[in-house]
Amino acid sequence: QVQLVESGGGLVEPGGSLRLSCTASGFPFSMYAMIWYRQAPGKERELVAAITPTGSLAHYADSVKGRFTVSRDNGKNTLYLQMDKLKPEDTAVYYCNAPLTDPPPDLTAYGGSPSDYWGQGTQVTVSS
Repeated sequence: QVQLVESGGGLVEPGGSLRLSCTASGFPFSMYAMIWYRQAPGKERELVAAITPTGSLAHYADSVKGRFTVSRDNGKNTLYLQMDKLKPEDTAVYYCNAPLTDPPPDLTAYGGSPSDYWGQGTQVTVSS
């Protein structure tokens, strides 16, 4: 059974930091690119950060570049998102995703598919 379980969300003040984790099971995690998305109320889902299977390359949305860092530990089947200098506009539900398209998608522009592997999401709220 495939599972992606996010954790680490919560309430943080502007300028603060959070580290999200996504633990995977049931599929060969190290063979898949991984993506963090977020969705705020009333807004479309947004690709936040993506990372290649080995972790050698990463892509970030312009809105988070320089503040967020995506990484992975293939030995622990875990994806991370370090979020620093958080802003109120970062408030959203954050989801991890394993794209299942063949061939693999363009990680800079992939919008996600219902047929991908998805986590249940973790809420991040940035507010004073």
